[in-house]
Amino acid sequence: MVISTMSSERGGQVNSTFASRYVRNALPKFEMPETSIPKDAAYQIIKDELMLDGNPRLNLASFVTTWMEPECDQLIMASLNKNYVDMDEYPVTTELQNRCVNIIANLFNAPLGDGETAVGVGTVGSSEAMMLAGLAFKRKWQQKRKAEGKPYDKPNMVTGSNVQVCWEKFARYFEVDLKEVKLSEGYYVMDPVKAVEMVDENTICVAAILGSTLTGEFEDVKLLNDLLTQKNKEKGWDTPIHVDAASGGFIAPFLYPDLEWDFRLPLVKSINVSGHKYGLVYAGVGWVVWRSKEDLPDELVFHINYLGSDQPTFTLNFSKGSSQIIAQYYQFIRLGFEGYKNVMENCMENTRFLREGLEKTGRFEIVSKDIGVPLVAFSLKDSSKHTVFEISDSLRKFGWIVPAYTMPANAEHIAVLRVVVREDFSRGLAERLISDIIKVVKESDTLPSRISTKTAHVTATVDEVVSSSEGRVKAVKKSVEEIEQEITSRWKGIVDGKKRGVC
Repeated sequence: MVISTMSSERGGQVNSTFASRYVRNALPKFEMPETSIPKDAAYQIIKDELMLDGNPRLNLASFVTTWMEPECDQLIMASLNKNYVDMDEYPVTTELQNRCVNIIANLFNAPLGDGETAVGVGTVGSSEAMMLAGLAFKRKWQQKRKAEGKPYDKPNMVTGSNVQVCWEKFARYFEVDLKEVKLSEGYYVMDPVKAVEMVDENTICVAAILGSTLTGEFEDVKLLNDLLTQKNKEKGWDTPIHVDAASGGFIAPFLYPDLEWDFRLPLVKSINVSGHKYGLVYAGVGWVVWRSKEDLPDELVFHINYLGSDQPTFTLNFSKGSSQIIAQYYQFIRLGFEGYKNVMENCMENTRFLREGLEKTGRFEIVSKDIGVPLVAFSLKDSSKHTVFEISDSLRKFGWIVPAYTMPANAEHIAVLRVVVREDFSRGLAERLISDIIKVVKESDTLPSRISTKTAHVTATVDEVVSSSEGRVKAVKKSVEEIEQEITSRWKGIVDGKKRGVC
């Protein structure tokens, strides 16, 4: 029981017991309370409600960092009251941001000369970062079209249909047509050949993903660069490439240093990466870097002086906290290249262990690839009686948050579960997860199908009885695949209102 003391309106002191007063009376949820309550009571009420949240460490849906060292936590807490945009008041924080930009640019092999500083900015995440990159591409394309006396009102961007939703937001908010390369069963990333075929004179850029949200797979940026170079030469265009390295940007340099995906490829003009994913910082920081100053139009950079000295700014947001910038610099100097490499190798080793454990059950098909982001995406070999959505729901009782979702266009009938392996996902947790998945599958075998009888017991073809418009009854032949697609669609409808967790 917490006993709090506060002043009454009549003067004097009033002793209020938290357990007997503030738990029994419901607080208004949509209006501000008329009176104040003790600070410890307010703390306890909110803390109690937050107990119903999921455990971040067991949230295997998210790529976002959920653990940092206590020393970094202290730096974060000490800088919570600093507004990052006040560069003149907090020059050291600004300097740390600039250092981070240059560290990342060099990590991505930016062609910087001696003494040359990199061009980039810290953001609140990769969504803002890629939108800034997209705006730069759109504006450069418009400038070129205007100079040539050509129409500039119908810009488009080519991506795979596996892109994260932030690309769709960019296209809608900034009036750019999004031309998506459809996926196919067994190939869940953008096909560079098909992507280049879709490029036309109105294409502001082709966006490649280094670490697909769906399967963790890296798209072939090198092949895309070669094919696009050839088409540009034939057509007289200069269509560039942007790499969305939100998930893979802090993985590839350490695990696959010889993989060419970054500024080593001439057409790659900008790259975004999430510091709060495998950059190992809590949520709230992303980065975008450009190949050179020429790739960022000057007209997009604003200059302000009402916070002190002249300050250039190119962000969609204005005020934001300094904590994550400082935390990112801490991780860079604390871990260094060696430390990041060790963390990523550990994540990959636990990923392999998890994948092998799932394969040994004989119940799952692994969809993700060996090379890519440390995650395991897997589907049921037989989903005629039970689905991945049921497994996802059942794992909740053990505390695990494992998302189930369907693939994008042309592969919607494929439904998978996905486990993201982060730094704080240990071998012990991997063993426990495998054990719990086996328990869930075995328990499902003993339960009746939650799918209707007509779709639960299927053979190579199934006679489904339906009523015709004339009132007659007739049988319709349906394949197993067709019925499983119906099952998947049904479950997709059920979970549409839920958070899928594919970000």
